[in-house]
Amino acid sequence: MTWTDFYLICFALGFAFSVLSFVFGGQHWHLPFHVHLGSGVHHGPAHGADHASSVFNPLTIAAFLAWFGGTGYLLTRFSTLWVVTGFGLSIFAGLVGAGIIFWFMNKVLTHPEQFLDPADFEMTGVLGRISAPVRAGGTGELIYSQAGTRRSCGVRSEDGGAILKGIEVVVTRYEKGIAYVRLWSEMAGEEAEHSERAQ
Repeated sequence: MTWTDFYLICFALGFAFSVLSFVFGGQHWHLPFHVHLGSGVHHGPAHGADHASSVFNPLTIAAFLAWFGGTGYLLTRFSTLWVVTGFGLSIFAGLVGAGIIFWFMNKVLTHPEQFLDPADFEMTGVLGRISAPVRAGGTGELIYSQAGTRRSCGVRSEDGGAILKGIEVVVTRYEKGIAYVRLWSEMAGEEAEHSERAQ
């Protein structure tokens, strides 16, 4: 095998991996190893909220191989550089290519400053509407908005009573995926009474 063949194989592998990474989402492949060098992977309260990727991930490895192989192939085919010099220039080109991809992923595709705030996902105090009626002592379904997304969860009445579909409720506590609620009208009435007493 000549150096030209070696570089051409590296380029072909890098290009193929780049296409696969683009199609399947490069940062979500399961590699047989896990490396964290020079990166900060931040997890919010909802796991999997990566705001910065590892330096070694399928996209940067593919970019390195493609740029390394492409540069090496061109140098061995169309120049008379010494083999070691060409190899060094090829490694440099590969690092530049991988660096550009890494920068693009972390500065353009992701936003490190947007960390998830646990307060945005606090259930107590959330206002929602019953979408499936709650029978006395039973469980229904609650529809609510949180962090700009419409969500749903199981719901039970705080006092064990029934709640009709379409009624607005407020979450008083949240345990094991079930929201315990009180009627919004009751809580609004209590607040009005407190206000009148204070005056």
